[in-house]
Amino acid sequence: MKNTRFITHSAIFAALYAALTYAQYLLWPQSTSMAIQVRISEALCVFAFFTPAAIPGLTLGCLLFNLTFAGTLPMDWLVGTLATLIAVEGMWLTRKVTLKGYPLLGMLLPAVTNAILVGWELTFYIGEASFWYNALFVAIGELIALLAVGSIVFYGVKARGLDQKLFA
Repeated sequence: MKNTRFITHSAIFAALYAALTYAQYLLWPQSTSMAIQVRISEALCVFAFFTPAAIPGLTLGCLLFNLTFAGTLPMDWLVGTLATLIAVEGMWLTRKVTLKGYPLLGMLLPAVTNAILVGWELTFYIGEASFWYNALFVAIGELIALLAVGSIVFYGVKARGLDQKLFA
């Protein structure tokens, strides 16, 4: 039963990530690939604090979007997906490191991993700006997604007890 639940949760996270990213692109074209790209679906990374099923699910969701969206760079299939994998794995591992109940360190991990990996990727492919410039803009987008939207999701899940009802 545990394996079925894990696979189901992972599949739901994958579908949600890909669907939300596509929906955002349809409603706000280029917002998922602008200089400061804010993928609202990145806020789903907070579920890595509650269940390890978010790790393969969100990684697969990121890969699915990157593979099927014509606007992503070919290397993003690997680099962007790897950044998501490292971030959510780190979030799961640091889930108990909190500041007054808020997992600040974990919330910052997607900004760090994406800034380094995707910042390098953009510098490699586009080459118009320095690595630090690209990394900064990627980090800003991630911080908006995680610290603003992700915090709302995190506190909403905790306030409603969904962490215990769905993932215990």
